[in-house]
Amino acid sequence: MAPALPDGSSCPADVLVVEDDPIIAIDFEDRLLGFGVSHVRTAGSVTQALDAIDKRAPDFALLDVELTRETSFAVAERLVAMKIPFVFVTGYGAEVRIPAEFSGLPRLQKPCSSDALEAALRTRGA
Repeated sequence: MAPALPDGSSCPADVLVVEDDPIIAIDFEDRLLGFGVSHVRTAGSVTQALDAIDKRAPDFALLDVELTRETSFAVAERLVAMKIPFVFVTGYGAEVRIPAEFSGLPRLQKPCSSDALEAALRTRGA
């Protein structure tokens, strides 16, 4: 049985956090574990994220849009192909350029509140 969020809905067991800032990645990890997520894996680059997905597909992912010298769109493409829900996370607000195929997907603004993060888990990026 999947762990439950405070509102009683189930939360994903395995979440991949793609974030190049270690402090932000640790913050996300701590909050996700606090919500009842069983496993949180972090990746600081596209290569690390794709390797993590190849080793074990996550149930859900948080993708920082702007990584060091790259974007997470290749990871998003892989997740879409595998039908794995995800949410983009960005500190750049509305001015960040999201490719058209991802423009309708939900985003979290950094820094995001715990309520917003919990809502993202509850809706699974829907």
